[in-house]
Amino acid sequence: MGGDNSIVVDASHDKRPAAIGRTLLVGFVAALGLFIIWGIWRAAFPPLPPLQGQMEARTINVSSKVPGRVQAVLVEEGDFVKAGQPVARMHLPEIEAKLSQAQAQERAARARQSLVDEGARPQEKEAARAEWERASADADLALKTWRRIEALYRDGLVSRQKYDEVRAQMLATADQARAARQVYDIALTGARKQEKSAASEQSSEAAAGVEEVEALADNRQLLAPRAGQVDKVILVSGEMAGAGFPVLTIVNLEDQWATFNIREEHMPGIKIGTVLKARIPALDARDVDYRIYYISPRASYATWRSTRENSGYDMKTFEVRARPEKAPDGLRPGMSVLVDR
Repeated sequence: MGGDNSIVVDASHDKRPAAIGRTLLVGFVAALGLFIIWGIWRAAFPPLPPLQGQMEARTINVSSKVPGRVQAVLVEEGDFVKAGQPVARMHLPEIEAKLSQAQAQERAARARQSLVDEGARPQEKEAARAEWERASADADLALKTWRRIEALYRDGLVSRQKYDEVRAQMLATADQARAARQVYDIALTGARKQEKSAASEQSSEAAAGVEEVEALADNRQLLAPRAGQVDKVILVSGEMAGAGFPVLTIVNLEDQWATFNIREEHMPGIKIGTVLKARIPALDARDVDYRIYYISPRASYATWRSTRENSGYDMKTFEVRARPEKAPDGLRPGMSVLVDR
């Protein structure tokens, strides 16, 4: 009987590996089926790719209002500058010559105004007064002489001709005295009100001309309009710069935003004021809040297409801009901004 029992035990040991193998096979087939189903589901409903944007910043062109030659560039690319800091010097000989001309015209206009306001010189006033006094004395003498001759004429002691001659001389000297008085009054009064006003306007016009040329001459030294970082130095010392042509550009790092090109099928939920949770790979920054402040009024045809294309009509894109609520340190234009959906 001991031999029979040993045979039964051996048979049970032979069945265990087979059962384990069948269990493993069933588990493998089930896992394979689940993997295939998951693959089919992912193929039918792929995850949406993240919205990818790019950081941009306000760029300021530093240029001259008038053409000239660059004398020296005082900064280099990458330098940080402050508002009002000199960044370049220009050589403007034509403007400097016009400034000297305008200043000379202003001095001449002010001199003319001074002459008009001051009136006649003291010597001229004294001469006019002396002439008036002499003419008045002649007129008094002629009047007295005429009165004596008139009395003699009534008594018949002088002729009519003598009477007429003395009377004519009296009237002439009286007119001369009045004319001399008017000349003296003119010397005391000076120029007329209209002449003074005209001289004042000419002086103001000359001063405005100087201010205009001085404003142009200020371009001899180009200043940074605001703080930022020098992006590019376009012209170097010795090169000619046209009016309005940038000598260098400055990036305002305090005015940055991210630009996204979003296809219209992904626009639901994108509104002005919406806050997006973004990550910036270059800074290893996550959960950076970006608030949408601009959506282009009109869409344009897409210049890119996603991996899963729609058929039947052309998709368009909207330009969407968003500013970071709190910019992380080191944020620079050109960095990618990703928003998971």
